[in-house]
Amino acid sequence: MDQTQKRILGQPLPIPTTQPKKKRTSMVSFFSKISWTVSLQKQEPPKNVFFILAERAQDPNAKKRHMAMRGLGAMASETPDKVKKYKKIVLDLLVHGLYDPVSADVIHESMKTLTILLGKIQGKSLGSFFIDITLQARTLLDDENDNLRYSAFVLFGQLADFVGRKWKKFFTSQVKQTQDSLLTHLQDRNPQVATACKTTFRACSPYLKERKEYSFQSEADQRNPKLCRQLSHYHPELLQFLYANRIL
Repeated sequence: MDQTQKRILGQPLPIPTTQPKKKRTSMVSFFSKISWTVSLQKQEPPKNVFFILAERAQDPNAKKRHMAMRGLGAMASETPDKVKKYKKIVLDLLVHGLYDPVSADVIHESMKTLTILLGKIQGKSLGSFFIDITLQARTLLDDENDNLRYSAFVLFGQLADFVGRKWKKFFTSQVKQTQDSLLTHLQDRNPQVATACKTTFRACSPYLKERKEYSFQSEADQRNPKLCRQLSHYHPELLQFLYANRIL
């Protein structure tokens, strides 16, 4: 294991806080270029670029963390094979980014990058990261920030498509606890969020289906009155979809 890898897997090296202003500005510009074009790969091996970004993802400076997350997203999109090789490290960095204590931009960029990465790996081998991602995405569905809500709905809906047998029971419980948020944001003040919510509602609808052991109940008893009432008023096409798939 080389020195750079040891630094990533261990504690991040301290970054001087008294860097000259010009140097700090140039570093932000440097990572901005990575995030949009991954142009450094022409000068540096992808492995080196990845570990530079991984180190900056743990930087005390929120702007550098933000740009690092964006850079990882660009790499996941343009060179997915390189990112897959270090999937566990990337997932660990992105999950930490989801819980960033000070920067909504870092959280937002982490969700966007996770959406790209999950699409590339088809949700495989997430392990316990699935729980962390699901819990935080669900929390952010009701955030005041429109961008966070939008990305959270996209990510939550994507998780619904990649639920394995191991996490099915857990995800079903999360969807049922999220039902009120799904209904509320069908009428979100932001049209893009409302559209994302509608798509996610469809993806999550199978997890709202009653279990077989309750099949002895009458059809009327199985239906959720609040859900049916709201959907029939605002989104009759969704209600029809749920009936057609025997979810209600």
